[in-house]
Amino acid sequence: MPADLNDYFKKRGNSGGSDNNNNAGGGNNINFKMPQFDNKKAMPIYIAAALIVILILLKPFTIIDSGEVGIKVTTGIYSPEPLEPGLHFFVPVIQKIIVVDAKVRMMSYTSTEQLGSISDIQKTIGTNTLSVSSVIAQESISVKDARGLDFHIDLAVLYQLNRLQVPNTMSIWGLNWENKIIDPTVREVVREVAGRYNAEDIPQKRSEFAEAIKEDIIKSINAQEGKPVILNTVQLREIILPAKIREQIEQVQIARQEAEVTRNQVARAKQEAEKQVALAKGEADAMKTRAQGTADAIKIEADANAYANSQISRSLTAQLLQLRQIETQAKFNEALKENRDAQIFLTPGGAVPNIWVDTKDKQRQSSIGQ
Repeated sequence: MPADLNDYFKKRGNSGGSDNNNNAGGGNNINFKMPQFDNKKAMPIYIAAALIVILILLKPFTIIDSGEVGIKVTTGIYSPEPLEPGLHFFVPVIQKIIVVDAKVRMMSYTSTEQLGSISDIQKTIGTNTLSVSSVIAQESISVKDARGLDFHIDLAVLYQLNRLQVPNTMSIWGLNWENKIIDPTVREVVREVAGRYNAEDIPQKRSEFAEAIKEDIIKSINAQEGKPVILNTVQLREIILPAKIREQIEQVQIARQEAEVTRNQVARAKQEAEKQVALAKGEADAMKTRAQGTADAIKIEADANAYANSQISRSLTAQLLQLRQIETQAKFNEALKENRDAQIFLTPGGAVPNIWVDTKDKQRQSSIGQ
């Protein structure tokens, strides 16, 4: 504190003490002493306090959180290097830092009557609420089919900024980049794909239709200069057709179901008929097999008899017949020795005839033969 102020307070203290003594009638003297200040030592404290005030007022720093990207702007020029999460300083007035959300975001195209809260939209498409930082609700996309019939498409698009390209993206498209990159691209692609189909065929080809939309949107987004956006997924939510088309589709489905029932009945009848034919054929084949077996047995037996006769016939040689004749003649002679009046009968049969000898004596009657 300045010297003159110290002197002033000293004088005030002394005078005050005299007044008190006079008024109190000889009371104790009270000396008021102000603290002594050294100007040279106090100056750094003043400067530090002034700097703290300036820092509080100007705040020349920014803290970037995880999932965010910072852009340092110097006199209106965007720095090409993105600022990662952490503490970053800048020069007030000349510089500033813009913080941009680089987490996953969702753009939901939903009909007016189906608009709900962010959590409702995310539950509808099966997306974890915590994984999406924000949702932008848009109206359903109005499209025309191949014949010019109007209908609407509801879908959800999940995307996020390409962190490495954030400064360039913001310098080209601005902070309203979503409505300049995502929304027009999605609407254009969906309308182009819908124009390839007839409206009543889309429900039956839903997977094909959804895949075509997804592929074309990814292709269009990736074709943007510098690839500013990373597309996570595109999910088809609803195909909103006119009432007449829905009725027509229902009728077609009923007809198809009835036709399917008829086809099943015909198939069952055909299977039953084929079963009966198979049984009949099996029985016929069995009978044929049995008849063939009987015929084969008869043939085998006949062949055996023929073979036997052939063997017997081959065995009747001239020498054998002559031998048999000699043997028969010998039996004649034996019979005549017994009785010269004996009657001899020849019975044809076989290679050698049977010989019956009648000896006039029944007790001695005998049969001689081969």
